[in-house]
This record gives sequence, structure tokens and C-alpha cells, in this order.
Amino acid sequence: MNQDTQAMLSSYTLPNGVELKNRLVMAPMTHWSSNQDGTVSDAELDYYARRSSGVSMVITACTYVTPNGKGFHGQFSGDKDEMIPSLTKLANAIKNQGAKAILQIFHGGRMCPPELVPNRELVSASDVPAVRPGVSTDDPDIKPRSLTDQEVEEIIKAFGKTTRLAIEAGYDGVEIHGANGYLIQQFFSPHSNRREDKYGGSVEKRMTFPLAIVDEVQRVVKEHATPEFIVGYRFSPEEPEEPGITMGDTLKLVDTLATKGLTYLHVSLADFFSTARRGVEDTSKTRIDYLLETIDNRVPLIGVGSIYSADEARNAFKTGIPLLALGRELIIDPDWVQKVAENKEHEIVTKLDKTKQQELVIPDPLWNIITNSPGWFPGV
Repeated sequence: MNQDTQAMLSSYTLPNGVELKNRLVMAPMTHWSSNQDGTVSDAELDYYARRSSGVSMVITACTYVTPNGKGFHGQFSGDKDEMIPSLTKLANAIKNQGAKAILQIFHGGRMCPPELVPNRELVSASDVPAVRPGVSTDDPDIKPRSLTDQEVEEIIKAFGKTTRLAIEAGYDGVEIHGANGYLIQQFFSPHSNRREDKYGGSVEKRMTFPLAIVDEVQRVVKEHATPEFIVGYRFSPEEPEEPGITMGDTLKLVDTLATKGLTYLHVSLADFFSTARRGVEDTSKTRIDYLLETIDNRVPLIGVGSIYSADEARNAFKTGIPLLALGRELIIDPDWVQKVAENKEHEIVTKLDKTKQQELVIPDPLWNIITNSPGWFPGV
């Protein structure tokens, strides 16, 4: 085993003293496979258990913190105490295989399908509809309602409540989902946030809501958990919308987040090696390089994005990234980490085998979406 591979498989100690057995993480991925009542299904438990023995940490698909934050059909709930038994089953399915279990918590905001939220009433930072194609609210007739100050405070508290549920359900941590166009990002984005109160305006004011959620989650952790409880934050570096989040905006946010005592930051990227688009001087420089430079070793950064082969992973680690998340690749080959560890890289599968749904333990709803979405997964 070469030195680069050994480094990838070496242990890593998080800022709160928790030791991860290696540098590889399972990325959070939506799977549309929960029960109608919001509980975790047996198919989901099997899916996670199949993928939790190689990586050091598993970040679950996102769970919603309030009823009007449900962003997906077949999404499991984290908005009330009655869900603790369901959440516990998922935590145990992951932890029993030797990985840390991290519950991703979120609110979908204007990206929620109207039929999933009370009274079909979408809410967001402002009454600006989503325009990005391919999302659940790309209907130009659908317009969100601007949240009142009181509702904003209630949602902040809800993130804290779901964190408490995660603690009681036995998770090792939570990840605050501030990425991919959902409510937290909607408050940070100049496209979706046109407010003129303390939550909107300058880039600093647009950070108010994300930072308030970080503070509330950390307050609850301090009250209900031990210092070993992990709190991460995921973000998207840029938006295509005009006006939208630029790389420069994100570097200001990340610079602030790096001072907040978080356990890790997690960038959401489709391509690990993608370059910055706007808001910075050098657009030939990768987003990862900009982020690592800004963070300056103050908090670990998890990178992600179209990493399939061991060579691609080793090249990613050469950037200096301390932790790397694998998403689609762990659906394609749940034994990826074990194959690298056992010098069986030649056996790694990097294209989905459409004859092996049962062997790969992929729930029917997720399988149907994957196989009907050409170009999303290699081999499809």
C-alpha cells in the first residue's frame, strides 16, 4: 500500500477530540424511501447498514425540522419527539457497523413541493420564487411567502429541538444543512433574501439567520450532550442566479464559521476540482483551494464531488483536504473503502450495474429515480 493510500486510511482526530478511523465519509444523499408517516423504513435501514462499515462517518439524508420544511417525498421526519424511536433505529443501523452517525437537519423553504407542506404554503426569506430548473418548485406560478420575524425565531428554535432529538436518539452529531438552495441558503442568498430587517441586506446581515441556527444548535448541545457531540455545517459555494451567492460571499461566510467552534465544515460540490466562477480575482483557482486558504486549519473541511476511483480520491487528498466524502460511488460500490484497504482497487466498481439492485441494497424509490435519470450516475 503506497503512502498516499495509507494517509487516506489513517485516523483523524476532530477538534472536539473524537477520533475517526479514517478520512472517508459517506455523503448525505436523498433517497425518497421513508414511510408515509415520516418514520425510517426497513429498506432505508438496510441501505445505510450496507454502506456504514468502511467509512468513518455517515451523514444521513436530511430530516426536516418543521412540517413546512419537508422538502422531499419519502423523507423521514425529525420535527417531533414521537420520531425519536424511528431516528434511533437509523442511528443504530449506522453505529452498529462501526461508523459515526451524523443526522443532517434542514428546512426546505421555497424548494419544498407544495403538496408536502401545510396548506400548500411555501415559506422563504422573501417572496421570491425559485427559478433554477430541475428543482421541485420550478413552476413560475408558485411563489413563497416571506417569513415573519416570529416565524424565523421559531424555525431557529426548531433546529435546536431536532438537535435535541438527535442527541436523545443516540447520534454522534448533527450537520446543519446550509447548502443546495434550501432555507438556510435562501437567507444567505441575495437572490432569495430581499429583506430589509436584521436578516437581510449586506452579506453580513444575510449571515444572521445561518449563524443564529449555529448558535442555537450549539446551545442545545451544550445543555443536552457531551463535548464529543459533533456539529457540522454544509454550504454551497456559489449560485448561478443573478443576483446570487458568489465565491467571495462564501469566503466571508466560511471565514466567520471558522470562528464558531464547529467540529467541521462540509462544502457541497458536484465536482471536487471545480474552479471558482465569480467574486474572486483568480477564476482558474479551485474552490477547494480558496476554501482551505480561508479556513487556514481553523476547522476541518470535508470535500466532495464526483470522486469514483481510488486515484481520484488520492488526488483530492493532495490538495490538503483533511476529509473526503463519497456519495454516488458508495451507492455504486458499498465496499469501496474495504477494497482500497485490502489492496483490491482493481475490483472497485465505478459504473452502476443495473442488474444488481438487490445486491447493492438500494430501496426501490431511489433505484427508480437513479435508473430514470440519465447522466446522474455513471453507467445510467
